Amino acid sequence: MNIERRVLLKGMALGGLAGVAMSSSGLTMANSVLGSQAHPVLPTLALVSGEVAESAFLQGISASPAGGQVKVQRTDLGLSFMLGLDKRLRSGQPQRIIGLVDDASAALIIDLARSAGARVQWIGQHRATTHASQHHLLSAEAASGCAPQLGLNLNACGTGFSLSEYRLHGQQAPLQVSAAARSTAGSEQWAATLGYTLAALGTANTGQAPLVASRPSPLTGNFVSFSIEA
Repeated sequence: MNIERRVLLKGMALGGLAGVAMSSSGLTMANSVLGSQAHPVLPTLALVSGEVAESAFLQGISASPAGGQVKVQRTDLGLSFMLGLDKRLRSGQPQRIIGLVDDASAALIIDLARSAGARVQWIGQHRATTHASQHHLLSAEAASGCAPQLGLNLNACGTGFSLSEYRLHGQQAPLQVSAAARSTAGSEQWAATLGYTLAALGTANTGQAPLVASRPSPLTGNFVSFSIEA
């Protein structure tokens, strides 16, 4: 992760980071806490930018138990989008906003959420190539167990990945796991798994994200994910 993206992530999260290693066996242990603090499923808006709108990210969201509560909207940096999102955040209606977008859109969305007093539960930075993916996550207590679940699902599908999670204001040691690729299929599996995980955040679900077929042009590049509760 380059210096500019690292600064962006730290600035959005407003938290200090420290790291220690944790073996992949820790995923299984951490999985025991998943779903322990389930809440009613809230109406959810999924924000996507650019090529994410055509990716397996939305396939993962649709396959989750909460998929029926999710509406999808493309982002842009225009005034109309900003005013509409700000109005939604300040409406007083309980809701969640999740998404996978580019860096510029993420900075705008997180800033609007903070200004409106919304709670940022999860911020992730993702770098994907055709062969592997890297995930750097910052999460609040409300997202407890989601990073281990993401790691479990990525490991189960056999795609190469590395994942690190830091907890804001928490006492738990950071989670760091990785696995070499065992399969060349499903190079966009990380996006489906991420969409499934974000949509299911806060529920008692610990299921498996859908397996997706390889695409001629899979989703690659740098992206930011988030979960916001207003």
